[in-house]
Amino acid sequence: MENKKQTTELADIFGRHREDFLKKHNLCPEQAKAYGAIVNCRTSALGGHADKCDQCGHIRNSYNSCRNRHCPKCQFIKQEQWVDKLKANLVPVRYFHIVFTIPQCLHKTFYINQHIAYGLMFKAAGEALRICAANPKYLGAQTGAVAVLHTWGQTLTYHPHIHMIVPAGGLSEDGMEWIPSGRKFFLPVKVLSQLFRGLLSRLIQEAVSKNKVRLPDDLSSFEQLKSMMYAKPWVVYAKNPFAGPERVIEYLGNYTHRVAISNHRIIQEKDGKVTFRYKDYRSGQFDKQMTLDAEEFIKRFLRHVLPCGFYKIRYFGLLAQCNAKSKLATCFSLIETETFLPQLEGLPASDVWQVITGKNPSVCPLCGKGKMMPVALSG
Repeated sequence: MENKKQTTELADIFGRHREDFLKKHNLCPEQAKAYGAIVNCRTSALGGHADKCDQCGHIRNSYNSCRNRHCPKCQFIKQEQWVDKLKANLVPVRYFHIVFTIPQCLHKTFYINQHIAYGLMFKAAGEALRICAANPKYLGAQTGAVAVLHTWGQTLTYHPHIHMIVPAGGLSEDGMEWIPSGRKFFLPVKVLSQLFRGLLSRLIQEAVSKNKVRLPDDLSSFEQLKSMMYAKPWVVYAKNPFAGPERVIEYLGNYTHRVAISNHRIIQEKDGKVTFRYKDYRSGQFDKQMTLDAEEFIKRFLRHVLPCGFYKIRYFGLLAQCNAKSKLATCFSLIETETFLPQLEGLPASDVWQVITGKNPSVCPLCGKGKMMPVALSG
């Protein structure tokens, strides 16, 4: 479980090197905020509270969480509540996992224009999916998707890509029937790849012409960038379909609120170097190790701090919130299934924890009989 205390945590590494790192590097406001939040999370710096057992007198001190979305210790409850809410909006069919990624030639442009560029990537991926699915040659239906942006690779390199979960089928144009896709085939990835590249290229060109996107200093014009974009084929990756909504939800729960590196992947920090685990998908070795200087490790992590106010989870088509009471409701009626009612929505964190684990956090962990009651912290 993500909340389990590790021997070495991200906060420990950030804390030990804070002074030296901040002397050498100028952080943007979002990075500085995330850095401070991660270091101070669940420490006295953020304050806290104490609970005392009304039976045995046992005292439990608890410090406040930072709740920053880049902190690996603050995602568990948010993740569970999001997954619980999503259950109500997933029709009970198989789902495909599609990954949209961009070539390395776009990395500089995207990094210096993150807020706008990531938004254009979402728009291009969603539109490519809509156009391809609507084509009678392939599916001929209205579909939808839940999309999640990740900006990192396993070794914390800069690698923007979108994970998209798409139902295996869609609603007919007249809204009268649910049209299922093939068992192993949803949409042709070559066509989807070409659509995605063409749409993203056009969107970037329009943004550049309106001075909304700035090109890197080593590019003289958008045409130069475009020629690089079209030099090689793009590949939209389609994984095998999931068996049903339950498997999709479990998978999405592991992806949506993930940060660039979780604490359980960090092995140790020794002599100013950080060693962590990673998966090498190309070689098929899923338990490799990498060691980086602490400074480089921190730099890589901070590259993935998202712009303030940017939404990394988005919904398209049938799964968009605006269609929840119309098209999505029609899908449920056509497939004839009961609607799931969220259990965790609006509950405080302590109640969420009790529902998930079956353990009542108000029961004394020492005697198991008394109730933990709030008391004032000394000092």
